Amino acid sequence: MEPHADEVVFDGPYFRIYKNGKVDRLHRPLLVAAGVDDATGVVSKDVVLDAGTGLFVRVFLPKVQDQETGKKLPVLVYFHGGGFIIESADSATYHNYLNSVAAAAGVLVVSVNYRLAPENPLPAGYDDSWAALQWAVSAQDDWIAEHGDTARVFVAGDSAGGNIVHEMLLRASSNKGPRIEGAIVLHPFFGGSTAIDGESDDAVPKGSKLWAVACPGAANGVDDPRMNPTAPAGAPALENIGCERLLVCTAQEDWLVARGRAYYGAVAASAWRGSAAWHETEGEGHVFFLRDPGCDKAKQLMDRVVAFISGA
Repeated sequence: MEPHADEVVFDGPYFRIYKNGKVDRLHRPLLVAAGVDDATGVVSKDVVLDAGTGLFVRVFLPKVQDQETGKKLPVLVYFHGGGFIIESADSATYHNYLNSVAAAAGVLVVSVNYRLAPENPLPAGYDDSWAALQWAVSAQDDWIAEHGDTARVFVAGDSAGGNIVHEMLLRASSNKGPRIEGAIVLHPFFGGSTAIDGESDDAVPKGSKLWAVACPGAANGVDDPRMNPTAPAGAPALENIGCERLLVCTAQEDWLVARGRAYYGAVAASAWRGSAAWHETEGEGHVFFLRDPGCDKAKQLMDRVVAFISGA
């Protein structure tokens, strides 16, 4: 055994990482079954996409107010956060949040339960997410076929899920589809080996340790372009992201705020022909809207997400 293999290299409130790559998950979220949400009237169901890998999605259908008009709903494919290591589509945190999103925005939501590291290191999570996105757009599911407008597809995610959104946009571009109208990147998990303007002293080592567990085979470590989309060498040109509109959301006290700002700035400054928008919440930390969804600033962020989807 390697000396000090059981040494703790990262000790956080949600998981502990050891030098040998082992992870202790300290955060065991409450899991919630799909069904009818009494508060919003949203109904949800789980659909298994790959029994072999365990890939499934949770689909959320809001109350259809305009059934008589035949108007269909935009389709939002959502990727949860958790550092690629924890969380799931059936946790209470994401189930409740996406019930709210579906109801407030009037969208059909497909929440992706991708495989987690370290048991399934990246690109497994990316590949699962890509498969789920393609499945959603194919409208094989009866809810999507009947109620979803696959000409209006959005992708969204928080933290590691925001990172996944970026990877999905690059894959959509290189594969000439699917067409994605809009992307919402919430407090994205990006990093790099060198601190950038506004980045805290502990952000670089923290991000590096997490990425090493999530993607141990990355040739350039934390400067892998999937983790550092603004890396000086090797990162695909941001002008190639495959969506028409982009909303990047950051929080002032988030340890990742500098990377989110840099991502927005780089996309906006590129030759990308789409429309980029930025929303920053003052005085709040990483994914505060999941921890305290009822607070005023979380409601303001929800309003911004809803407005973006509607095209306002």
